[in-house]
Amino acid sequence: MAQAFLSNAEPRKALVALGSNLPVEGQAPRVVLDRAIAQLRDYVTAQGGGDFKLSQLYRTPAFPAGSGPDFVNAAISFDWPLDPNSLLEKLHAIEADFGRSRSQRWAARGLDLDLLGLGNLVLPDPDTWQVWANLSTKEAQSRAPDQLILPHPRMAERGFVLIPLCDVAPNWCHPILGETVSELRAKLSPEECREINPL
Repeated sequence: MAQAFLSNAEPRKALVALGSNLPVEGQAPRVVLDRAIAQLRDYVTAQGGGDFKLSQLYRTPAFPAGSGPDFVNAAISFDWPLDPNSLLEKLHAIEADFGRSRSQRWAARGLDLDLLGLGNLVLPDPDTWQVWANLSTKEAQSRAPDQLILPHPRMAERGFVLIPLCDVAPNWCHPILGETVSELRAKLSPEECREINPL
């Protein structure tokens, strides 16, 4: 069962990845991210969160390779005092504001906001997390969970997530793998790192 949040719970560090590789209403991906970041910052502040940190913006190849134009990626960390599902709902609402539809996984998109982690929470439980983490790339592309899985089950293998995340939360420790963001980033291949460049 997912751990419940109490109204007086201490804030936990939320980690969010952002990406865009299609224009929205004629605005370039970089502008789309700027607008989405402003919306999220306002929401976090209104909910009593704080310590909002934003990474550099990075240009990264589309994943899977050849699936669309290069992405603009970033990461954000902030203190979040409420439950994880309320944050996830807001991330999905912001995506919808920018015309995001979820008809196809890993397709080109105007805006992608992924909740990567929240403190040391493991949701819904370690066994379920392991099932999703062990999916092959092909299986992960065709299956989507019907509940929140934390930490994000594929974050540890994605340079376009780890490199921006190092800017804002290098010492966050993965609650199952037991490694920090910096340690996970150090395992990326040099070839992958060379493809991810600050804008």
